[in-house]
This record gives sequence, structure tokens and C-alpha cells, in this order.
Amino acid sequence: MVFAAAVAAIATATVPVTALAANGKTSCGHASWYALKSKTASGEMMNPAAMTAAHKTLPLGSKVKVTNLRNSKSVVVRINDRGPFIKGRLIDLSKGAAQKLGFVGAGHTRVKIEPADGSGSRGCA
Repeated sequence: MVFAAAVAAIATATVPVTALAANGKTSCGHASWYALKSKTASGEMMNPAAMTAAHKTLPLGSKVKVTNLRNSKSVVVRINDRGPFIKGRLIDLSKGAAQKLGFVGAGHTRVKIEPADGSGSRGCA
């Protein structure tokens, strides 16, 4: 019973905003958005208006700064889901984040992802 509680505490721990969030690197690629009404990989319900995102490998709970390379708009999002599952996509953003970045109508855009604390490299990896 104690072991199960310890595992649950570790599984729900929030990762601090550090270079670990984006593995200390800046990367560029394609982003899309989604607005499902289901549970995310973190166990919370998807909130399309929240500043959240899905990434294949970044730790759940970590925060990254996403910049739309077409208009230079940026937003900080929290990784709470896994994906994207479409070849060539780097990150799936909530609809709210996509609205702030200005690409809801287009459906996808090219972005730069870096640690939210600004500790990443300047260029794209």
C-alpha cells in the first residue's frame, strides 16, 4: 500500500521549468492543433482553451516556449499529452495555444520549441 502511494506521488509530480523541459535544446518543426474532449496521457481532461500540448518524448508537466516562425508570436505551454501521431509533426497544441500563435485557420505551422526558462540554444537543432 505504501509502495503504491509512492508510485502515484512520483507519477503525478510536476517537472520544474528547467532546461530539462526541452532536453536543453531548441528544435524546429511542424505543429498542428487539436481540441478533443477526452483524457490526456497525464490523466486530466483535455481543455481546448488551456495552454497545453502533446509531445512524444518531453516529460509530462514540463513547460516549453513555442514560437510560430511565420509571425514570431510565442506562447508557453505545458506538456500534458502524447503525440502527435502524424508523420513530420513535432508538437500538437491545444486550440487555445494555436489561437494565440495565430494558426487555427491554417491548421498547422512551422514552430520553434525551446525551454520555457530561456536556457536553450538560439538556433534550431
